[in-house]
Amino acid sequence: MTMRNSTVEADRALKSKHRAMWAQGDYPSLAAEVIPELGAVLVEACGVRSGQRVLDVGAGSGNAAIPAALAGADVVASDLTPELFEAGRRAAEKQGAHLTWQEADAEALPFGDAEFDTVLSCVGVMFAPHHQQAAGELVRVCRPGGTIGLLSWTPQGFIGRMFAAMKPYAPPPPPGAQPPPLWGDEDHVRALLGDAVTDVRAERRTVRVDRFETPETFRDYFKERYGPTISVYKNLAGDPERAAALDGALVDLVRDGDLGTGSGGTVLEWEYLLLTARRAG
Repeated sequence: MTMRNSTVEADRALKSKHRAMWAQGDYPSLAAEVIPELGAVLVEACGVRSGQRVLDVGAGSGNAAIPAALAGADVVASDLTPELFEAGRRAAEKQGAHLTWQEADAEALPFGDAEFDTVLSCVGVMFAPHHQQAAGELVRVCRPGGTIGLLSWTPQGFIGRMFAAMKPYAPPPPPGAQPPPLWGDEDHVRALLGDAVTDVRAERRTVRVDRFETPETFRDYFKERYGPTISVYKNLAGDPERAAALDGALVDLVRDGDLGTGSGGTVLEWEYLLLTARRAG
């Protein structure tokens, strides 16, 4: 019993840390300014339509939940970090979308079995630390024949490489936690979902990001707004040499990926995996 209690407490502490990580900075503005189209891409791929009940897992400020609601679905936007909801509510009101916002852990969703026609996540569930647990929940709350849709950064794409660049400067991950970009590996996701799904369709795509004038502009923007990057820099507090090394690594990452012609501004292509499946049964 003592060991079980210890495990439960460790999990609570980890989830509290994750919630705090995403609450810092300003992820809603980043999602709206840098990748606003991705939620709609996932909603379209899932075939969301009027009358469906839809759950967005790791919804953040509603990048996918709001387009799903605008398609006429009855939508629940769920996230471990409810601090992100206020920006989502403002965006939904501005666009005339009506949906429900609910705090929820992707690894222990507070919903009934087979409750939703479509369960989706746009660069959200990939950040849950225990992948198999989260995948099991996605399947559990989706009705048989319903759709599961995921959009995740790939390991070899720009964001996957950014996490690899930050890894040497971050504290070691807790036991059992898996790297987020693995959700962008088709074989990994197929293994997670297993025979609980059928009709898996997966495609690698890219989103064009051209809003940053220089590599340094990108670095400073992410240092200010992106929770995972902010957390890594906090880990380097009091170590200016390593912080400067990370500064350089992020600038080099953008320079290496820049497709610009030198006419002003950086042009990046961020790769993601778009995967849809049907729940078996």
